[in-house]
Amino acid sequence: MSAIIVKDLVKRYGRFTAVQDVSFEVASGQVTALLGPNGAGKTTTIEILEGFLAPSAGTVEVLGANPRTGGRAWRARIGLVLQTTSLDAQLTVSEALMMFGALYPKPCRIAEVLDLIELASDARTRIGALSGGQRRRVDLGLAIIGQPEMLFLDEPTTGLDPEARRRLWSVIENLTAAGTTVLLTTHYLDEAQYLAQRVIVLANGRVAADATPDELRAMGGVPTIRYRVPSEAAALPPALSMHVGGNVLQMPSADVTADLAMLVGWARENDVDLTGLEVGPPSLEDAYLALTREGELSHV
Repeated sequence: MSAIIVKDLVKRYGRFTAVQDVSFEVASGQVTALLGPNGAGKTTTIEILEGFLAPSAGTVEVLGANPRTGGRAWRARIGLVLQTTSLDAQLTVSEALMMFGALYPKPCRIAEVLDLIELASDARTRIGALSGGQRRRVDLGLAIIGQPEMLFLDEPTTGLDPEARRRLWSVIENLTAAGTTVLLTTHYLDEAQYLAQRVIVLANGRVAADATPDELRAMGGVPTIRYRVPSEAAALPPALSMHVGGNVLQMPSADVTADLAMLVGWARENDVDLTGLEVGPPSLEDAYLALTREGELSHV
C-alpha cells in the first residue's frame, strides 16, 4: 500500500517551472529520502504534499486524500517538521507538547513523547534554554504528539553537531519501527544512506533517480579505490597521485586489478602499510553528484 502517490506533478511560478512531470510513490512504513541540490524542486514538492501549495498540473495523494482538500481529520494523521520553527521560548517542553497535543483527537501521552525524544529530564526546561539539538528534538516531538501515520521531515538535522544528529536519527528509527511512514529531505548524504530504504533524486525539477541507496551507488559508474596516504609516504605514481585530495586517494577504476597492482607495487617499494585500503562501488556522494550534474547539463 502506498502512503504517497505522485503522478505527473507540475508546479509553475509564472514562466518558471519548479517541478516538471514528477512521478513517484512512497510505500507505507518506509523511510524515503528526497534529495537534490538547491533549486531542484524538493521544497516545492514537499510543500505540495503537505497541502501548503496547489500543483499546476498532475495529481497528488497522501494517505488516500488530496492534501489541499484533506480537512482536519486528514491533517490529524500527518506530522510536519519544517526547516525552521518559531516556538515561544518561555514555554517549557511539557507545556509545548501539551498545547500541541490538544489539537489532536488522540494525542500520545506526554511522558511517552518525552521518553521517545530523550527529553524527559528536561520536561520543565524552557525552550529558550535548550541547545539547538534539543530544540530540534522538541520540533520532532510536536510533530509526533498526534500519533501521525505520515511524517514529513524537511532538513531536520541541518546545523546540528554529529552527536545531536545521531540522537535525532535514533528517534526517527524508533518511529519507523512502529510503522510511521517518513519522507525526508536532507543535504546530508550519510543521513540518507543511514535512514532511508529508498532515495529519490531531483535535478532541475525532474526525477533523476529512484532507487535504494545501494542501487544508487551502483549508478555512479565504475568501482572506486580509496586509501588514506600516510603524510610521510613517498610520492605516488603520477597515474595515482592525480586522484589524491587531502591525502586521500579516491580513484574510479575501470581496471581494478591493474590499478591495485600499481598501488601494491608502490607500497612494497616504499615499505608503506596499506591498512585501510578499500575497493567498492562509488560512494552515495559520487553517484549523487553524477546524477545531479547530468540533470543540470541535460537542461542547459
